Amino acid sequence: MNAQTKILSHQRSAGHASARFVQRPRGAALVDLRQQGSAKAIVLGGSEIVFLNTSGGLTGGDRLEYCLDLGAGCRMTATTQTAERAYRSTSGAAHMSVGLTVGAGAHLDWLPQETILFDRAQLRRRTEITLARDATCLMAESVVLGRAAMGETVTALDFHDWRHIRRDSAPVHLEALHLDATRLAAGAAGLDGARAFATVVMVAPDAACALGPVRAALGGEQVRAAASALEDRLVIRVLAQDGWPLRRKLAEILTLLRRAPLPRVWQI
Repeated sequence: MNAQTKILSHQRSAGHASARFVQRPRGAALVDLRQQGSAKAIVLGGSEIVFLNTSGGLTGGDRLEYCLDLGAGCRMTATTQTAERAYRSTSGAAHMSVGLTVGAGAHLDWLPQETILFDRAQLRRRTEITLARDATCLMAESVVLGRAAMGETVTALDFHDWRHIRRDSAPVHLEALHLDATRLAAGAAGLDGARAFATVVMVAPDAACALGPVRAALGGEQVRAAASALEDRLVIRVLAQDGWPLRRKLAEILTLLRRAPLPRVWQI
């Protein structure tokens, strides 16, 4: 093969991290931990697990998977060490999957830090939370389009984000998002000029009771937000001009819902 026909093959990252906890008299106990490639998991204090991607970000052909299984009665917070980054791709999409199982009477806070999408990024992400009949959860997902402080703008993108919460086999919350150049330019029908956005979902028997306090906390500069509740589900949407005001508002909302500080790795 000569220099004119030689095809360069770029190295791709692949990572898988999974953990399983069961309830013991002193709290949740780690009983299984598997780490492969660029994906790692760190347990902090017995009630918090931090996932991280040592590759530094995702681009075309990369694959990343996080899995967590909480046994009956466990109460855990799962998060990520830092923001996940999806970089420009010229060789197809990166793929990321998150699978979270919450056993009987257990509770999970899934609070990853933001995903930063760079111009011409291609990312397929799928998040699935499976709840036992009396399990509960709090989920927050946030996305930032470029870094405003660095003068970055995002005009071209291919981002598919699929989120599914189900109890046993019944869907509780299903959300499918697709962002591309057309939708970024769609004005009020799209993000309406926002550079950052987030969704918070709380699934619990008393979730609707938090609607009033949450709505009272939704005001603020550089953010627009709304909340609704139906049966045992509370949903909050936030739009912001940049990642920093979004993070501040999320911190306020999550602290209110958790009645506890944010995960230790979050920086506010």
